[in-house]
Amino acid sequence: MRSQRFLVTVLVGFVAFLSGGWLLQRGQQGGNVYQRARLFDDVVTYVAEYYVDSLGEGRLYDLAIDGFLQELNDPYTTFLREEDYRDLELSTTGNYSGVGMQIDVRDGWITVIAPITGTPAEDAGINAGDRIVEIDGGSTRGWNNDRAVSRLRGQAGSKVRLTIARPGLPDSLRFEVTRARIHVKSVQYATQLSGDVAYVSLANSSISESTARELADEITRLRERGAKSLILDLRNNPGGVLDQGVAVSDMFLDRGLVVVQTRGRAPGATQTFKSENGQKWPDMPIAVLVDGFTASAAEIIAGALQDHDRALVLGTTTFGKGLVQSLYQLNRTEFLKITTGRWFTPSGRTIQRPLNGVRGTAVAEAQASGPADAPDTTEVFHTDGG
Repeated sequence: MRSQRFLVTVLVGFVAFLSGGWLLQRGQQGGNVYQRARLFDDVVTYVAEYYVDSLGEGRLYDLAIDGFLQELNDPYTTFLREEDYRDLELSTTGNYSGVGMQIDVRDGWITVIAPITGTPAEDAGINAGDRIVEIDGGSTRGWNNDRAVSRLRGQAGSKVRLTIARPGLPDSLRFEVTRARIHVKSVQYATQLSGDVAYVSLANSSISESTARELADEITRLRERGAKSLILDLRNNPGGVLDQGVAVSDMFLDRGLVVVQTRGRAPGATQTFKSENGQKWPDMPIAVLVDGFTASAAEIIAGALQDHDRALVLGTTTFGKGLVQSLYQLNRTEFLKITTGRWFTPSGRTIQRPLNGVRGTAVAEAQASGPADAPDTTEVFHTDGG
């Protein structure tokens, strides 16, 4: 009995020793975090008071926020001021004033994904793949996408000066483009080709709030004229709104099939989106055209139709932009747009290319000079039919 009590006492003491050490360690870690926060505040105070140029503490905190987010090496995670947020709202509706082109960050530079048909950018001769190295005389090196969008947009009738490096040309090109009111129509062109083939182009457009409705209207019109098969052109389509990418895919898939999956650590970031309505034209064969500048929600459409053997996907390796952004309102005028997940096709392929340029299992990868010349082969995936 005495030996049993002795063993219990030793056991309790051992557990207490471990627990105490664990709690002490957590306390030290927490203390270090608070110490670093206090150190940071001290640095801001000293710079605000003694730096040779006057900046002010508010400005220093803004610089710190921008610098911290930039160090994440994710051009899609940004701090939005009031004007930035208005620009974000405009990009999802398809109406804004600017030069009319879709852009993204490639290798640290702002790169043109596609000029929008009938806009000042297209009229000026700006091409997909052009690298915008200066805007109004200031270098864009290291800019994120939102900052460039903010500088390119402005009042209709105002001008913006662009310096562009074009692959294959030794010298930079200079453009002065007059901004205009832009309405981005999702369906750029729709016609019936010889025989009974419908051709509908979403090329050089984006996936906006009206895309599914516009596409359904055009296909219905062409079906009434006798079209029996479809070519859906997604080349140079930079994507856009997630729910519209799902809605377009839904029109061509049987009810209950996975369209896209999102995975992340934040609450609600991991979701599976399935087709809900059942396909409208089950007897209609489909070919989807893609290239190195097919991106984002356009890749969701291509990936879903390919994985479920609903369409033949033709072209070159796509762009590889498959990150989920969530918007958090911090106060009345300031927001945080942060990457909270990644998109995956129904077979499990991640749409996002590695941001560091190293090949992984992304659906596609493109360099600033254009699309990749070979698809990623590190992992094998299969469609529903094998």
